[in-house]
Amino acid sequence: MSLFRCPICAAPLTRAGRAYTCPNRHSYDVAKEGYVHLLPANQKHSANPGDDKAMIAARTAFLDGGYYASLREAICAAVSAHGGHNLKILDVGCGEGYYTQGFSQLPGAEIAGVDLSKAGLKKAARRVKEAEFAVASVYHLPVADQAVDVVVDCFAPLALEEYRRVLRPGGLFVYVVPAPQHLMEMKAVLYDTPYPNPEENVEYEGFTYVDIVPVTTTFALEGQAPIQALFGMTPYAWKTPKAGVERLGQLEKLTVTADFRVHVFRREGCNNPSCVL
Repeated sequence: MSLFRCPICAAPLTRAGRAYTCPNRHSYDVAKEGYVHLLPANQKHSANPGDDKAMIAARTAFLDGGYYASLREAICAAVSAHGGHNLKILDVGCGEGYYTQGFSQLPGAEIAGVDLSKAGLKKAARRVKEAEFAVASVYHLPVADQAVDVVVDCFAPLALEEYRRVLRPGGLFVYVVPAPQHLMEMKAVLYDTPYPNPEENVEYEGFTYVDIVPVTTTFALEGQAPIQALFGMTPYAWKTPKAGVERLGQLEKLTVTADFRVHVFRREGCNNPSCVL
């Protein structure tokens, strides 16, 4: 049985060969790369939603360089410490699957990833063959109520109502956000007056804080290729003034601080100790 459910009738989906089907005979073909399209037309707000090929290529090139390995390790460690083994994990906004690949190393994990970007899911499905991936919106997850033990949101839009719905009582919600000094050196090149990100400690209805894990690392980018890969995977690629882009294009080395916070919550709704992972 799949972690996914039918986006039309909400019945469970079963994969057989190159298709997912539900008891009501709705069927969804699996693309040759290994992902399935579970985004109904009325939830699709553009012809090609999600990150485009250029952004996915930039992110893949940068992340495969290992620059954010410490963040992936911290997320996996948090899931293991507070979750245990044999977990059903949903990676929302999974993109090219870099962090999903880390979760696949956790003992007994059953993993599903969703994203709007076909370009990202093509890479994710090839990267993590033992997981299942679907084109879907985080605001309309094709997942049954209380079906998963862990939801991981690493820089994806925050869809708390859906996360509460799909998480079982006692399940974990792991939310990764940029911390104050994240990429400040790059921002100082791009903008005349760069400012730090806010330090957030927010209570969310239906969730209880378990931990906040700081992850900070500094690395040197040598040459334009990794510098442009990092730039291309950030929102700055869309909104940086021309002068800032030109300044960045003249650099042959850039030392950068990556600064994150891994917020770990537990879904409320059960006082029985057996609900705790």
